[in-house]
Amino acid sequence: MANEITVPLLPCRSIDEIVEFYTMLGFTRTYYQTRPNPCVGLQREDLQLQFFGMPDFKAEDSYGSCVVIVDDTQELFEAFAAGMRKVHGKLLVSGIPRMTRPRKRKNADNQSGFTVIDPGGNWIRIFPSPGSDSTGAPAVGKLARALESAVVLGDSKGDNQQAAKILDATLAREQDCAPATELVEALAYRAELAIRADDTATAADALARARAVPLTEAERGQLTAHLAGLEDLEAVLQRTHESNS
Repeated sequence: MANEITVPLLPCRSIDEIVEFYTMLGFTRTYYQTRPNPCVGLQREDLQLQFFGMPDFKAEDSYGSCVVIVDDTQELFEAFAAGMRKVHGKLLVSGIPRMTRPRKRKNADNQSGFTVIDPGGNWIRIFPSPGSDSTGAPAVGKLARALESAVVLGDSKGDNQQAAKILDATLAREQDCAPATELVEALAYRAELAIRADDTATAADALARARAVPLTEAERGQLTAHLAGLEDLEAVLQRTHESNS
């Protein structure tokens, strides 16, 4: 047989909360049922997801996950990010729900993937289709290799604390000799890890250090996505500061 379709069925506490979140990302509700069992179907182009509701379900305890293969991870990320900015005025980068940025995953053949963690605590892991141009070369520099390991821990496994420890140790040794592009990438990710941990002081310090790295025009071109990421993180910190004022 061919042309089979698989639709993940994932848990959540509230199907209405799920609908609100995925509508923000550009999905359309295709099915909705409250009785006898809450269930909802959502679709964005060919991407289909379904959810079942359990009133006592705790998102932080969820093991729900699925892999989504797309042609262009960066394009889909930007579409999701635009929806988040429109509704929240910022990217959701900490807590539940949240979204990671596309980054090379050495545990996935160096493909550039990102993850959406929805209100049900489900990890929607988005990777490029085989043969796409999003597979990168293995890292060479010490800081770049440390960043790869940190991304596996933080973005693939959710161990943000250990990811931060790896980066802090390597940054302390390599910050004066690492290439500028590696340094900015590492500091940008360190800032994101700090925001996930509600450590705004460390996040602000990492962002300031990243902004202080001198870059050539060619290096800025290489870092376009990462520099955009700095702007998103700065917006998160600004929002946090305003809400605490």
